[in-house]
Amino acid sequence: MIRRLFYMALGAFGAVWVMRKLQALKPDHVARRAADGASGLLLQVRDFTSDALGEAADREIELRSRFGLDNPDTTN
Repeated sequence: MIRRLFYMALGAFGAVWVMRKLQALKPDHVARRAADGASGLLLQVRDFTSDALGEAADREIELRSRFGLDNPDTTN
């Protein structure tokens, strides 16, 4: 009796799991996930480019001050 109850519960769990997976494959869910993923990727790219440009600007300032390029009297 316990064995039957276990297998019935296992079957019910499997059915619920399969139904949830099938519902997740509906076109509106897939499109929403794709859009969320693309927007997340876009935010990561924006963060990376802003960090890279900031670091490049800092490095440029450092190099200009090291080689005296900011002083207009020393440029020819």
